[in-house]
Amino acid sequence: LVAYFSSGGTTQQVAEKIARYTGGTFFRIETITPYPNEYTPCTVVAKEERDNGIRPQLKATVKNFDQYDTIFVGCPVWWHTAPMVIWSFLESNNYNFSGKTVIPFCTYQATYRDETLAKIVELTPESKHLKGFGTTDKKADVASWLKEIGINAVGN
Repeated sequence: LVAYFSSGGTTQQVAEKIARYTGGTFFRIETITPYPNEYTPCTVVAKEERDNGIRPQLKATVKNFDQYDTIFVGCPVWWHTAPMVIWSFLESNNYNFSGKTVIPFCTYQATYRDETLAKIVELTPESKHLKGFGTTDKKADVASWLKEIGINAVGN
């Protein structure tokens, strides 16, 4: 499973590559109330959610979640960490991550890559984790990272 949240499109493009290379199922994490499209209003909402621990409601759930043993979870870096929508997804009562392999990935503009990858790991404590991936470039070399962590790329 390749589950991701994307606001500007970069994370989605990385997620698409992962799904293509792994043959994985693609799942876009979305909120019932969309985030603003404009940068500044979006950052205001994101900061308010983070500062107040708000978990936004999700629009949909993964069908047949139990069939997945390996789950890539990706997002952009927002306010130095994973956006609260990722917390909503990973803390949802709809999913049991226990015993599954969770592989975090993120996109970022300047920094806080490691903090964001670590937050995804922290939110899935009962899971096995493989080395995460962070990039500033939607054209990043995803195939090399997958090979490095032992995931055989089937697509291109």
